[in-house]
Amino acid sequence: MSTTVPVLEILPELPAARVLNALRAAFTELAGGKATQPPQTVTLLPGGGDVIAYQAAQGDAYGVKVSPYLPQPGGRAVITAWTLLLSTRTGRPLLLCDAAALTVERTAATSALAVDEVARPGAAALAVIGSGPVARAHLRYARAVRDFTSVRMYSPSLTASAAPEDVTVAGSAEEAVAGADVVLLCTSAAQPVIDAAGLQPGTVVTSISTNAPRAHEIAPQALAAMDVYGDHRPTVTATAGEMAIAAEQGLWSAGDLRGDLPELLTGACPAPTGDRPVFFRSVGLGIEDLAVARLLLNP
Repeated sequence: MSTTVPVLEILPELPAARVLNALRAAFTELAGGKATQPPQTVTLLPGGGDVIAYQAAQGDAYGVKVSPYLPQPGGRAVITAWTLLLSTRTGRPLLLCDAAALTVERTAATSALAVDEVARPGAAALAVIGSGPVARAHLRYARAVRDFTSVRMYSPSLTASAAPEDVTVAGSAEEAVAGADVVLLCTSAAQPVIDAAGLQPGTVVTSISTNAPRAHEIAPQALAAMDVYGDHRPTVTATAGEMAIAAEQGLWSAGDLRGDLPELLTGACPAPTGDRPVFFRSVGLGIEDLAVARLLLNP
């Protein structure tokens, strides 16, 4: 007997608190061995391009997000993402959704969870580098975990009239970052966008991934002078561009990673020293996609 599988091409609005709670639970279960997070897999396509698969299992569900990168002759590459949710009790599909918006939400929420764990209790000044959907989602989730009283945002195209509410538009990345307690890097840049060497001790910087090979939003050599954390220890150290480059140059190693989100949430790794800037790197995980996709079954 066939059943209709829900196909969502528009993500319903999900409260930030629900998304954050779902991700906290998922990462905590991952720490306790009650969830599974395999490595990303990359399939190279004949003639160019690739498809990245992000898998995970949690509770009675398995999820996989497939994200094709399809170069186009003489034009911009096609990049899509679809998440499939399966029941691990029946083996039947539960949901198929366009994962573009889902990825924005889970990426921003993951950064916010890290900020809540590693930022100083009195952190009040926030800087956001970038102004697109990912940057605005980061701002929304950061405000859900901390009461920032000062927010500066910078991107080359951002104007005061287009800025989010209660946000000051900075004239440069350097101006946005100056004096910030937390810096959220939300760009598609393949090269550093701030000078991490000039950051004050205790300043938290978060960084995300892009499709550019070995993309990095801070210089690899900056890692040696920072307390470094990631979303998932086995994945981030193998995938993050600045970590791979720094390791190859003998400037930093995977053993220098102080902890990941499962460890931070369960107290299984040391807290930041307070003597150095803090760097949190996320590369995107199937467990994040799965946690948010499960919410879509009961939005």
